Amino acid sequence: MSEQERAARRERLEALRGDGIDPYPARVGPRTPIAEVRRLHDDKDEESLAQEAPEAAVAGRILAQRSFGKLAFLELLEDGTRLQVSVRKAEAPPEVFAFAKRLDVGDFVRVAGVVWRTKKGELTLDARAIDLLAKSLRPLPEKWHGLQDVEARYRQRHLDLLVNEEARAIAITRSRVVTAVRSFLDRRGFLEVETPVLQNLYGGAAARPFVTHHNALDRDFYLRISDELFLKRLVVAGFDRVYEIGRNFRNEGISRKHSPEFTMLECYQAYADYRDMMDLTQEMLVEVAKTVLGGSAVPFGEQRIDLSGEWPRLPMCEAIREETGVDVLAAPDLESLREAARAAGLAPGDAPTWATLVDDLFSDHVEPKLVQPTFLTDHPAELSPLAKRKPEDPRLVERFEVYMAGFEIGNAFSELNDPDDQRARFEEQHAAAAQGDEEAHPMDEDYLRALEQGLPPTGGLGIGIDRLAMVIGDAPNLRETILFPHLRGGGEG
Repeated sequence: MSEQERAARRERLEALRGDGIDPYPARVGPRTPIAEVRRLHDDKDEESLAQEAPEAAVAGRILAQRSFGKLAFLELLEDGTRLQVSVRKAEAPPEVFAFAKRLDVGDFVRVAGVVWRTKKGELTLDARAIDLLAKSLRPLPEKWHGLQDVEARYRQRHLDLLVNEEARAIAITRSRVVTAVRSFLDRRGFLEVETPVLQNLYGGAAARPFVTHHNALDRDFYLRISDELFLKRLVVAGFDRVYEIGRNFRNEGISRKHSPEFTMLECYQAYADYRDMMDLTQEMLVEVAKTVLGGSAVPFGEQRIDLSGEWPRLPMCEAIREETGVDVLAAPDLESLREAARAAGLAPGDAPTWATLVDDLFSDHVEPKLVQPTFLTDHPAELSPLAKRKPEDPRLVERFEVYMAGFEIGNAFSELNDPDDQRARFEEQHAAAAQGDEEAHPMDEDYLRALEQGLPPTGGLGIGIDRLAMVIGDAPNLRETILFPHLRGGGEG
């Protein structure tokens, strides 16, 4: 925006004040939502509107102006719905016609007048009165091009959401996804709860935390990386079905499918296992798609994801072996697994632990191919310190991840409720941290005490809301689903 244009708007602001017009009045006055005006009159033709001459008053932001001497048009926007306003010198009071010329694109106004239809068929409100509701001192992006630079779009998100209909549609879809998830769980007897965001000790996932300082208590706290351990404490406390939809924070990189601040659904059901949670997950995601999109076919870029039918259940180790030729269970330590990877023609990289290398092999060679909904099951125990072991093969755990569109949407376990096994897993994680694994799970004595009190057999599930909204909303990037994503650097775009 040029300084000249900004100065001109400031001059118009001061001129209005000089004429006794409050550019930011406290009251709006009676009005009808633009969407309601359109609902009432969109199906009426020019002749019927001329005979009826319905009156209306609306409010909105001016998106565009056009002037043709004795005729001017304004385009108003209110809550995503647009309406054209005409200001005709022959019909409007002289002071109204003159005042319309003092308005700028971006201003908020209230317009009262008569609804009619132009010869081009456009439903229009013919102004008889115009009141300024709020003066805009900065212009909007040019109507047809908007904000083209991606960084500028995210830095000025309020403008992007205003002029970019695709961005607005994704935001609305995300909200409807959350509403549909909440409705699904509420109807199945789950209780929505809230657990601490500031935690004495982080846990519940493999991630690095953010650290902050509590001045009153004079001690460091962690922003939660997961709400899992507190939700399971509630199951110990006798709340058999609980869920939370809230923000988690992981001090990690930013990518197409990662954000350090993200929204997660976690739910826990007593007397259930991971097979029950698979059924729950499929039912929930199918219902979300049908509620938001009207069906179980989800367009995503050039792909079409079909949520109907039974979703495949693919054991993780078998999937890695089929895609790479590496049998990870036959190479039970880091060096032997590195050798097996090299023998298969793969570069094992510098993974610090056996579990990390297994995860790398899966992420690089299997994950991108899981486009249609798939349950990846039965992970090695080293990857899942909070999941229950499979009775028939204790090297594995009763865990699944749900994949679609080539990335993980959710993660679930038969929750580990043996406090002695849990302590041993935490000790293994402590050893992994000593070997350089910065995402290893810390020892949590307080949680172990809760387990010793007794946790019933429990199934747990976590769903990444941002990623789910990315798929349901056909968004190319996770940041498109977040209203105000984090960016490198600062200042305006």
